[in-house]
Amino acid sequence: MKIIKCDCSNGMNSHSVDAAMSAAEDIAAGQLIVYPTETVYGIGADIYNQVAVKNVYQLKKRPFDMALSVAVADKKMMESVAILDDNADKLIKAFLPGPLTLIMPKQPDVSDLLTASSKKVGIRIPDHSIALEIVKRTGPIVATSANIHSKPDATNVTAAIEDFGDAVSTYVDAGESPTGKPSTIIWLMDGQVEIVRQGLITIDQIEEVLRC
Repeated sequence: MKIIKCDCSNGMNSHSVDAAMSAAEDIAAGQLIVYPTETVYGIGADIYNQVAVKNVYQLKKRPFDMALSVAVADKKMMESVAILDDNADKLIKAFLPGPLTLIMPKQPDVSDLLTASSKKVGIRIPDHSIALEIVKRTGPIVATSANIHSKPDATNVTAAIEDFGDAVSTYVDAGESPTGKPSTIIWLMDGQVEIVRQGLITIDQIEEVLRC
């Protein structure tokens, strides 16, 4: 188990890049990491590695019928995981990177294990320099909160270590989460929009963008 402390409050520096590189190497090796986002800490794994995805479920004690969401670095990477529509384009332009998760139809090569046998997948682009640096190096990774299922979300590395210990190979410690609040979740399907959970982005903000 590695704990890598870094300060990215003023943007990325060489130490932050090294931390992201180490975490990305573990992802590529099929390991699990804990990484910071602008909402809460996440537990990451390669979404295309079935063993790693299964390990995330088991480590979190999360039921296999509850899908895991995905972090990507940009719209192009998002399109490799999901099928976007006009509403998705509007919301991406307005809010991402940021605390918004979009649920959309998945691409065929995204595993049913990740999505709990659903044909849709939740995706977001985190507004955190280290998270983005990791995902740029790895491709899409799991973006579920770093906590045991039904326990409070981890807003710092200490809480995640208490839950996971040596089962996670690398903890990237960037201090306390800036907000400690979860992302807003929007379901986009067949031109329809459903707000699954309101987080930092409000319903009014979503509706204003979609009216344009």
